[in-house]
Amino acid sequence: MRRALLEIPGIELAVIAPDSNRSATARSITTRRPLWVEEVDFGDGGSGFATDGTPVDCVRFATLGLIEFQPELIVSGINHGSNLGDDITYSGTVAAALEGIVLGIPAIAVSQQAERAGLAYHHEGQFDFDTVAAFAARIVEELDDFPLPDSTLVNINCPAGDVKGAKVTSLGKRRYNDQLELEEEDDRGRKRYRIYGMEPAYEHQDGSDLTAVHDGFISVTPIHFDLTDVSGMKALSAVDFDRLLQPAAREID
Repeated sequence: MRRALLEIPGIELAVIAPDSNRSATARSITTRRPLWVEEVDFGDGGSGFATDGTPVDCVRFATLGLIEFQPELIVSGINHGSNLGDDITYSGTVAAALEGIVLGIPAIAVSQQAERAGLAYHHEGQFDFDTVAAFAARIVEELDDFPLPDSTLVNINCPAGDVKGAKVTSLGKRRYNDQLELEEEDDRGRKRYRIYGMEPAYEHQDGSDLTAVHDGFISVTPIHFDLTDVSGMKALSAVDFDRLLQPAAREID
């Protein structure tokens, strides 16, 4: 992704990334300890920063002065493995992009499925990032021409193998096949369980990101952070919540 972005004329690029895998860290931040940061030489004249923080911490570093300019765009990824449908609520890759729009900065999240992985989480095979890196870089280059509303990020997912095209999609629905499995028990009675299955399925829905990637298309999904259920607000407005501040009436036989 870094090399593809550097092909854009006039771009000013900074790289800040976790120093190890932070899968499924979602929007976690590090508040109870200071963070280590190390400058890393890429061997081609460029360098970036590695930190023991989370993906969201990386965005905070960028906006709080670790780099010499204020970012005008956050590009998060490319993640090893897709972030589709309900996955985005767990994804550290998408969380970094979400942090961008929370701070008023446009953002793109980019993920790539592995060869032979299907839509599961096992990452067998190799990752070929060239297609999705070039695709995302073109979006960055033409970002001023995109009719994207404020406070909306673009979540990009690329299938493995040949790409048939790109589609604007909605978030699909995962089916998680988690099971409670006892792994071991020690002499103190503590039990160690595994609770997450590694082979989720999905619901085939026309127009969804999961279906598009399954069918060989890059999915482009706009996502915003406003989780308010407007219809729910209207329904709850009929409830007299002030009444609930009073002691509950009790019937006496």
